[in-house]
Amino acid sequence: MNHEFMEALDELEKDRGIDKETLIDTIEQALLTAYKKNFGAAQNVRVEFDKDGGDIKVFSQRVVVDESDLYDTFLEIELKDALEISPNYELGDIIEHEVTPKDFGRIAAQTAKQVVVQRIREAEREIVYTEFMDKENEIVTGEVARVNKNVVHVNLGRIEAVMTQVEQIPGEHYKAGQKIKVYILEVKKTNKGPQIVVSRSHPGLVKRLFEFEVPEIFEGIVQIKSIAREAGSRTKMAVKSIDEKIDPIGACVGPKGSRVKNIVDELGDEKIDIIKYSDDPAEFICAALSPSKVVKVDVNEEEKSALVVVPDYQLSLAIGKEGQNARLAAKLTNWKIDIKSESQAGIEASSNEDDQIDA
Repeated sequence: MNHEFMEALDELEKDRGIDKETLIDTIEQALLTAYKKNFGAAQNVRVEFDKDGGDIKVFSQRVVVDESDLYDTFLEIELKDALEISPNYELGDIIEHEVTPKDFGRIAAQTAKQVVVQRIREAEREIVYTEFMDKENEIVTGEVARVNKNVVHVNLGRIEAVMTQVEQIPGEHYKAGQKIKVYILEVKKTNKGPQIVVSRSHPGLVKRLFEFEVPEIFEGIVQIKSIAREAGSRTKMAVKSIDEKIDPIGACVGPKGSRVKNIVDELGDEKIDIIKYSDDPAEFICAALSPSKVVKVDVNEEEKSALVVVPDYQLSLAIGKEGQNARLAAKLTNWKIDIKSESQAGIEASSNEDDQIDA
């Protein structure tokens, strides 16, 4: 060890935020392990790292005991022998004797290097972990590094993130070198370093995209109350304005539809329905089933369910292809929605009246 090594430790502390004292303690422990491994594990020793000059010394430690208590001469020394070294020694004192091997410098240098490299890796991992923890639930732009089976690896600069199949937009294809926007879904700390899971199918991606595109949302004038999404196909988003002069839907759509178009393009032509939020459940459910017209909504507050009646010719539109429109409306409002046509509702009402007469 030399002054250059100590200066390097100072630089590490300054540039990477690795505490020098902690690093030296770690090096001393590693050197102690290295000494015992190479020169006998039976030795009771202490390693001293000179913090000024960088010199390494190894000291054997023995406890002063009475002659009758002597058990191990490697670990203990008789009082009479200790007194020959110094008349000040008493029972229970520890006597140290330097036993630094001639070739220990090489082992020490190699061990210290390994410790420093390991600490640098750990520090860098911690920095990356902290950086991306702050970005959790945010959007970042990355580059597709490679695609292995159903997992896409995305280069985020200092680390690669993974996007599993369930977090991908169905039907979207990814190629190495392709720039994509991803939503940071989860940041985990593992033994191998931070693991970052990103998504393009999460509703949060749509929310963040609108925040970037729509100043009124970013400023908090227009609020996104809820989002229901089936990635790659369709999204419903409920918005509310805290300023009566601002139309929340118009703000999201933008001049000539420019704002929403940018988001649709980013999501691969995914359809986006923007509706006006209402605190009135019936009104909100009615809007959520857009573009279908609604004749009547009967709500059950206790069960949080609603019976919606639509014109006969609008029934298929209200339900949507494979039930998508009704399914997204239920997710958006968090209400159970039962949709019937006017004919179906009329037949049931008539049947109920007959039952009452018969009774």
